[in-house]
Parts: sequence; C-alpha cells; structure tokens
Amino acid sequence: MIAVIDGRGRDISWIKNKIDRRFQLDSEKERQLVNKILDDVKSRGDQALIEYTDKFDGVLYESPDEMVVSRDDIREAYEAVESGYIDIIRKAKDMIWRFHTKQLENSWMLYEDNGVILGQRVLPIERVGVYAPGGRAAYPSSVLMNVIPAKVAGVPDIVLASPPDRGKKLNPYTLVAACEAGCDKIYKIGGAQAIAAMAFGTPTVPKVDKIVGPGNIYVTLAKKEVYGFVDIDMTAGPSEIMVLADSCANPAFVAADLMSQAEHDPLASAVLVTDSFDLVSDVLEEIRKQIQTLSTRSTIEEALNNYGALIVVDSIEKAVDIANYFSPEHLELAVQNPFEIVGRIKNAGSIFLGHYTPEPVGDYMAGPNHVLPTGGTARFFSPLGVYDFIKRSNVIFYTEKALKAIGKEIVEFANKEGLTAHANSVKVRF
Repeated sequence: MIAVIDGRGRDISWIKNKIDRRFQLDSEKERQLVNKILDDVKSRGDQALIEYTDKFDGVLYESPDEMVVSRDDIREAYEAVESGYIDIIRKAKDMIWRFHTKQLENSWMLYEDNGVILGQRVLPIERVGVYAPGGRAAYPSSVLMNVIPAKVAGVPDIVLASPPDRGKKLNPYTLVAACEAGCDKIYKIGGAQAIAAMAFGTPTVPKVDKIVGPGNIYVTLAKKEVYGFVDIDMTAGPSEIMVLADSCANPAFVAADLMSQAEHDPLASAVLVTDSFDLVSDVLEEIRKQIQTLSTRSTIEEALNNYGALIVVDSIEKAVDIANYFSPEHLELAVQNPFEIVGRIKNAGSIFLGHYTPEPVGDYMAGPNHVLPTGGTARFFSPLGVYDFIKRSNVIFYTEKALKAIGKEIVEFANKEGLTAHANSVKVRF
C-alpha cells in the first residue's frame, strides 16, 4: 500500500532520491486550452463567460446579470445551512481574524539631518479577487482563510467567484462563508474563465489587482498565466504532509494524520520519517485498520501508493535534515519534546507541535492560515497572510541643503553608469 524505505546506515542523498515529488503544471495540452480561454474572455468579456459557463458547468445564463449573486441567493443559502454550522463558521472567523491582526504593518518615518525625511507608506491593495471551488470540492474554510486576511489588511473591495450548480446556485456553504467573511461582490462563474474575468475585467466583473484561492489544474494554470497582469498568491499543488516522529508517537494518531491529507487528492503526498522501525510496523497496521471506515478510501489508497512513504532513519537529527529538504506544506512533530526540535526546522508551511495538534486543527479552527506553500516552495514562500494584501511605497524628502551635501556623490555615481541625464538633474539645481 505505502512504500517503506529503510534509510538506516544510508546517507541523506540516498534517502532523498527515494522520495518522489510530483509536478502538475507541466501539461502543454491544458496550458493551451487555458490560454485560449484567457484570450477569449479578454476580448469578448461577458459573452465568453456565458458560453464557457454553459460549456463547462452546464448552466446557460440568459444575461450577464444572472452571473451576479442576488439577495435571494443569499437568503436561500442561509436557509439551507444549519444554524449550528453557521455558528462554527463564525467561531472560526473570530479565531482567524485574531491571529491575522498580529501581522498588521504600520507606515513609518525617519527624520535625518538637514531636514531629510525617509519612510515607507503601507497601504492595502485596492481590489482582491478570491476563487472558491464548487461542487464536491467546496471548502468554506478556504473562503475564510482567503478573505479574512484581506479584510484585516483593509482591502476595500473583495470579490469572489465560484462555479454554479445546474440550478444556477452556488454551494450554500461556500456562499454563507463568503458573506460571513465580508465579500463585497460574489459571482457565479468558475474555472479559467473566472480567473480571466477577474484578471482583465468585463462589463459585469471588475478587474482586480490580486487573485487568491485554490482550484483545479485549469484554475492554477490560469493564475500562473495572468501573473504580471495581476498579482497572485501562489501556484499551489496537491496537498502534502510529513510526520516526524520518535518512538513515543502514537501509531493510531500518525496513521490518521497521514490519511487526513492523502484523502485530498490522488496526487497528495503523505510521508512519515522516524527513527523507530517498530513505529513503522504499527503505523502500517493502523492504516489498514482505519482505512476500512473512511469514505475517501480509494483516493487515500491511490495517494499512498503513488506518493506515500514510511522512512526509517538512524536519528531524529537525520529526520530533521530530510524534513528541511522536503520542505513540506504541513509538518507534524510527533516527538517527546517538539519544542527542542522546532528551532531546527528551516522549511515548512505550517508546523504542528506534539501529539494533540493534528493538521486539521490548522485547517479549520486554530487561526493560522491554511493556504500554504507546496511542492518544496516553503523554501522561499510563506503562508498566506495580511502581508499578501498590502503594498508599500517609499517616501523621500530632501531639502536644498541636504541635496547639496550629497550631490557630488550622486553625480559621480550617475556618470560612472553612463547616465548623464541623471547627473544633470542634480547639477542643474546648483
């Protein structure tokens, strides 16, 4: 079911070569289709959106106005969602909001000699577009995670797009989450065509400055292609988890946590690294036992077969080296004292400490963002946060006296680079 890699007595490079990584953004066929859709929506606007929604979602809008979520749509969604679930959404919202307020930045100024003022203005992005998957892949929690940091940052206009069902409705849980999070406009469009609409604008859908949110390969490729016209969060791939465990880890917990991510996608990655061979045997048995009751069994089995691994190493130090190499989206430290190890972790999207901090805590209720770098990109990417929804402008003020004091150096710099007009703009003042 899942590969067992005995890395005891082996060097790190041997173990690294045994860990399979997968890439989903190298399909030329899908990229060509996405580019066709982007160009079509860019040139034909709403009419192209209507045609692609009919083609891909089986929904024929009579007019562009039908793409916009109405008050009746919102009322019906709230009637369809259990009040207890709405309470859960609100509690999660409060936790996420509280965490992200700690990420707020302030503008600042420095006052130097000769009246010089230097500083930086921190301002929110003007308009953000959020994509939310529909159908079976509807994730209200992701709506909260993408919208709330933008609200905390002060973004004044947040629009959301999500594909409709055959009745021209959005998933009610997605819609309620969008309303609770504070979206300003919501559209019933999906796929690459929704990304195109938000990136380029149409008469009905406003052009945004940044697009965030998860989606299938077409959505991900579309975001990649429009980057530069707008900003994006990241080109996230399939989910992944690594559990770093010692002999005190509970095999039932470890097995459950590995499968919690494997159920996302047949391409999901679930890896255990441990210095205990006995734990590997026990985890294997727990997987066989627990998987029997899970509704997503077939997806879990495929993911574990393709991209799962149970790795045994000589020491926890080697396990840490492997974790830093792998740079996982989710890293659990199921060890006796995780606080002794966490300081040595360099690359991970989110780090979960101890035996009672399973990954789903971070997915739903803890507050830290669950939009995380995948595919090893935690080496240079960070979790989605308030800092993704702000922009900074430098501020410089020089007096005549201050410019004169440094003018010769500026002129020399400019002349050395062959930029005589740069030098002249200083010289002409004196």
